[in-house]
Amino acid sequence: MIYPIVKYGNPVLETPAETVTEFDTPELHKLIADMFESMYSAHGLGLAAPQIGISRRVAVIDKSDRQNPAEKIVLINPEIVRVEGKQTSEEGCLSVPGFREQVPRPKRVTIRAQNAKGEWFETTGEELLARAFLHETDHLNGRLYITHVSMLKRDLIRRKVRKLQKAGEWG
Repeated sequence: MIYPIVKYGNPVLETPAETVTEFDTPELHKLIADMFESMYSAHGLGLAAPQIGISRRVAVIDKSDRQNPAEKIVLINPEIVRVEGKQTSEEGCLSVPGFREQVPRPKRVTIRAQNAKGEWFETTGEELLARAFLHETDHLNGRLYITHVSMLKRDLIRRKVRKLQKAGEWG
């Protein structure tokens, strides 16, 4: 099932998501499959459950865009373990469509998470994957990428979104 992407302004995006405590269930496997399908439909690199209106600590990432099934990553209850270096690159978000900003992030990130069976694992990503780990973990913590840009840019985005909401073109 393809879920619609929740847009900036919806409270689910700014509320920390609930920890997953039940694993290897048909519901969890369906949620993960639906999240990948929804992400691909929206042409995204990653997707967190709050972005489809579900407050659970689940995120999916596929930087290969369906080209390599081995690159599909499922992160449940992820925690950032270590960050190294610095990078600044353009970042966007399916929940803030039409906006992109230069965002500083660590260059290398090690994350600890559970898989769909509840087994803990650690993995490290660099460059784009490091950015995706941080971006999706931010979503699960109730934060959006715009919290990492200047107050001036953030206010400009908020004003433009309010204008789009008033015009009925956002939401």
